[in-house]
Amino acid sequence: MSDKIIVYYSRADENYMNGQLKMLDKGNTEAAAEMIRQLTGAEMFRIEQAEPYSKVYNDCIEQARSDQNRNARPKLKSYPESLDEYSIIYLGFPNYWGTMPMAVFTFLEHFDLSGKIIMPFCTHEGSGMGNSIKDICRICPNAKVGKGLAIRGSYADKSEKEIEKWIKE
Repeated sequence: MSDKIIVYYSRADENYMNGQLKMLDKGNTEAAAEMIRQLTGAEMFRIEQAEPYSKVYNDCIEQARSDQNRNARPKLKSYPESLDEYSIIYLGFPNYWGTMPMAVFTFLEHFDLSGKIIMPFCTHEGSGMGNSIKDICRICPNAKVGKGLAIRGSYADKSEKEIEKWIKE
């Protein structure tokens, strides 16, 4: 049993990559999470909304923006029973409107992560980490938030060296 877990939110279907819309069988954040699992042996948990956003990119981003504007906390399909046994949480998500998807806020607010080390990583197409580190620190004030890793989504499946360097730091 590892003392590390990768908790991530990812979206396949139609995505914006390199200036165009592409259909993805696997989301960019999931691809990065799988690389972290290979490098660390950490367990994985996928954050999933009870009512997923649209598979159509433009509809999805409007739904995500609406949720953010309303400060919504979408209901999740499930949660891990506990995070007590983990000291390190690799937290992955796409950058939605300058921060994490609201479902990630729902997840973080569900647990007391005091004393945990949270290592955030995000996928994006030009906006980097945005305000996500600040938001994680606000939601989890008694956790240690490590240096974030921003991965360009269109290169997520080729980012193993970058991820490996980040883990070693």
